[in-house]
Amino acid sequence: MSKPTPKIAVIIPALDEADTIARVITGIRDNTRAKIVVIDDASTDDTIQQARRAGATVLPLTVRLGAWGAIRTGMRYVAQHNHVDIVVTMDADGQHDPAFIPHLIDPVLTDHADMVIGSCVSRGSIFRKITWAFFRRFNGFDLMDLTSGYRAYSRATLDAVMSLDTALLDYQDIGVLLALRKAGLRILEVPVGMCPRIKGHSRVFHTWWDVFIYLTVTTILCVSKVKIPKLSLNRR
Repeated sequence: MSKPTPKIAVIIPALDEADTIARVITGIRDNTRAKIVVIDDASTDDTIQQARRAGATVLPLTVRLGAWGAIRTGMRYVAQHNHVDIVVTMDADGQHDPAFIPHLIDPVLTDHADMVIGSCVSRGSIFRKITWAFFRRFNGFDLMDLTSGYRAYSRATLDAVMSLDTALLDYQDIGVLLALRKAGLRILEVPVGMCPRIKGHSRVFHTWWDVFIYLTVTTILCVSKVKIPKLSLNRR
């Protein structure tokens, strides 16, 4: 008796990505039969219309929640309205190649991981690679590409991802890894190819000020998760 086809949902947070979103959705449809959910983060262009025309389910937000707030909205939606086995998150700007979705979900399907990161170290600038090395050493993660948003989550990981530990994260990349590690879940990294950004620029590493804010917030987050050993007081 053959195993049932796994049910996959692809969640795409989008902010003013009208020029790229339809192409991204078409690429996903060419590589998988996943349900595609686009969370529009209060765009001012016609991202919503383009995504709907391409065949995606669109959840429009009236206020901007940021990429992680949008992803959490999408995860809550698929958890409540669709029985899914795997949730894939990817960007709307065309960098994440949908052809690698099967490679991303395979370790989850074979029960080798609870969450898989699509890693593309070659995309990183020198500064980004220094940042990765800093946070690897700081947190003890044996992962090369800590900030990739191209990820696959098993259904069992959604409770940890949707917990209060992740509710107020400004940057989801390392914060989510810390939450999953706290929950004892298995994180794996697989190599994927990534495409040049079709249009626009990184909203996290656009200016040096953005970089400074990212590093500051993420470092504070990491420090807050460090376990401080309890002091043993000798009372006379």
